[in-house]
Amino acid sequence: MTVPCQLPLNLGHRPALGQEDFLVAPCNEQAVGWLDLWPEWGAPGLVIHGPAGCGKTHLAHVWRVRSQAIFLSPESLQEDDPSEILRDNISAIIEDADQAVGSAARERNLLHLHNILEERQGSLLLTAVTPVAGWPTKLPDLRSRIVILPAVDVGVPDDPLIGAVLVKMFSDRQLRVGQDVIAYLLTHMERSFSAARRIVAALDSRALAAKRRITVPFVAEVLGGR
Repeated sequence: MTVPCQLPLNLGHRPALGQEDFLVAPCNEQAVGWLDLWPEWGAPGLVIHGPAGCGKTHLAHVWRVRSQAIFLSPESLQEDDPSEILRDNISAIIEDADQAVGSAARERNLLHLHNILEERQGSLLLTAVTPVAGWPTKLPDLRSRIVILPAVDVGVPDDPLIGAVLVKMFSDRQLRVGQDVIAYLLTHMERSFSAARRIVAALDSRALAAKRRITVPFVAEVLGGR
């Protein structure tokens, strides 16, 4: 793989998750566009699906800041009454929503949650690894409602985006690394934001302990010992 001598960093960004920024790139710009459309989705909810580590959680946090939505887990739908969980809220987020189906209790509560939010003219954001069509939904009423929700795919981050994320993560820790380090990492790491966070944290910790600069040989040593 040929890596340009200078990675493009002129990506859009959105504030999210406290001090972190969300970088907009081709793999996620359609999802960002849908979030920007809110509350004009034309439906009571939206589904964002894509592989693990592609940034779905970060997108959910971006939307939570705007909508004041509450986060729910599939496990919370097992026995808890959705109306008690929601209280007065009119927006909710369920991450890993594909894990909420397949269980009769969770499906009933997810349907109840959907209907409450629709009655309140609120919004429900669902994230999942797989598209809705592949969910093992058993309750017909639930399936008929979620399959008609608008859905958007988030792709695997490409090299320019992962490179930009790495540069920002190092910068956030006040670490200066050469472009050769970024290029090396791009050829030796998993393409995900979670992997980038783990690697930068590990390099920071090891460099501090060893009182060494973060160079390509040092990175190779750390990655080789993981």
